[in-house]
Amino acid sequence: MFIEFNQLPPHARIWVYQSDRQLATEEATLVSEVFHSFCQQWEAHGQPLKTSFQLLLNQFLIVSVDEGFNNASGCSIDGSVRILKNFQAKNINFLDPSKIAFLVNDQVVLYSRLELKSVFASGVLSASTTTFNNLVSSKAEFENNWEVVVEKSWMAKYLPTSTLNM
Repeated sequence: MFIEFNQLPPHARIWVYQSDRQLATEEATLVSEVFHSFCQQWEAHGQPLKTSFQLLLNQFLIVSVDEGFNNASGCSIDGSVRILKNFQAKNINFLDPSKIAFLVNDQVVLYSRLELKSVFASGVLSASTTTFNNLVSSKAEFENNWEVVVEKSWMAKYLPTSTLNM
């Protein structure tokens, strides 16, 4: 059963999926419609799940289950991933982990891992640039640690030593 994202408890389980590009308005509408419908009927072993989702910045799909109500099973999670795979036929890809997202001038910019050292060295990105921790696993963690500055993320190792706040 679908519930509003803000009604989920802090312990609700979260999955963050990042698109390989910003979605057009029509694509964002399609994703929202499909996930709203999916969340309304999402079940695990015949038991309804309290679920929600958000599409943020037309780039990040945040899917959630309140496991205090019923636990998601591997098969039920696979069902959500199947939908993501189906979107690939429409050139909407939420399953490509090769790009890292940054917020630059209120726009999401993607760089490959191979580019990180050079974009930090050139000053295109800095220690204070916002990035996204797509590995958060609960709503509370999402709300508090999804958006982080580079120097407080795993990418700090790519920063030139002179840019770190010691």
